[in-house]
Amino acid sequence: MSPLSTRQALRRRTWALFIFFFLPGLIMASWATRTPAIRDVLAVSTAEMGVVLFGLSVGSMSGILCSAWLVKRFGTRKVIRTAMLMGVAGIIIMSSALWFGVALLFSLGLAVLGGGLGSAEVALNVEGAIVERELGKTVLPMMHGFFSLGTLVGAGIGMTLTALNFRADFHILLAGLVTIVPVFIALRAIPEGVGKESAEEKKQNAINRRPFYKDIQLLLIGVVVLAMAFAEGSANDWLPLLMVDGHGFSPTSGSLIYAGFTLGMTLGRFFGGWFIDRYSRVAVVRASALMGGLGIALIIFVDSAWVAGASVILWGLGASLGFPLTISAASDTGPDAPTRVSVVATTGYIAFLVGPPLLGFLGEHYGLRSAMLVVLSLIAIAFLVSRAVAKPERAEWQEEENAACR
Repeated sequence: MSPLSTRQALRRRTWALFIFFFLPGLIMASWATRTPAIRDVLAVSTAEMGVVLFGLSVGSMSGILCSAWLVKRFGTRKVIRTAMLMGVAGIIIMSSALWFGVALLFSLGLAVLGGGLGSAEVALNVEGAIVERELGKTVLPMMHGFFSLGTLVGAGIGMTLTALNFRADFHILLAGLVTIVPVFIALRAIPEGVGKESAEEKKQNAINRRPFYKDIQLLLIGVVVLAMAFAEGSANDWLPLLMVDGHGFSPTSGSLIYAGFTLGMTLGRFFGGWFIDRYSRVAVVRASALMGGLGIALIIFVDSAWVAGASVILWGLGASLGFPLTISAASDTGPDAPTRVSVVATTGYIAFLVGPPLLGFLGEHYGLRSAMLVVLSLIAIAFLVSRAVAKPERAEWQEEENAACR
């Protein structure tokens, strides 16, 4: 293949990954914006709705825990295809559950959706990390930026259809069906067999692999992603309520301020790659921690609605690069990229799962502003261990692997 053809293939592959990150964001926002209508159709209380939504958490964690094994067994292309179609199947089940008004079926649909998107997580990030290396520049944050863009588009469509009193079951079904054609078009650009472990690689990995809990650098990368994912998840779950209860905003204003946080996340991910290439991962993690920490500290300690409203943009910018940057670091700072990516991604998901109930408990007893001190402390720790994400100047682990193969 000529260099021009190689560059064109790589460009198509990059755009395919942009699509694969955009579609889950669109799907997730499509049903999330309809949760009030979903609760009413299913005729459940707020507490019961929490139990229904737990299906998504169960499915997501199950999918991501299996994803590294699936990638090494079948390759990224097959995992992406199956996982995306599994997500569509989950959406169809959810729509059917609303049609029949069955809460348990809706929770099952959420589990299937979460399992599909969780399974795709590692495959997409392994693909993204490989594309980064072949391009010679950072693009994984922009890929995650397309997820954020998908949530913005999905939220906009959801709010419009809600205002038009469009049925939630039809809306969710359409959101799932419109993703099918783009999935199959984008799949054509993804090469077969990427990430699949050969018999020789499996044997070599078995010899060289250390348990992840003995890999100090990987554990420290996990600390960074835990802190940044906690900062992102706490805003997703609590920011509107934090603004209403902690700073006296109206519910409408609280939602608009959350949109400011999402805007900060999206901008950070779209433009963060340039800063990473220019200043290094370590510098960007430190700058992100400082921005995010400053934004959260202003919200906690300053009794000013205007300051709090503006600070969420700093919070969003600070949290935006944590997940994609640590995925890149995990991929190229040691052997067996699928397993390393899976460990880091799982750590991030644990933060998303543990954060809401922990902050809810602390907020109930001490107030949400005080509860955010936990987030601020974790970001400070991420700043201190930021050296863990440094890009290796010389891939010594690769040389050791090659020497062992010879």
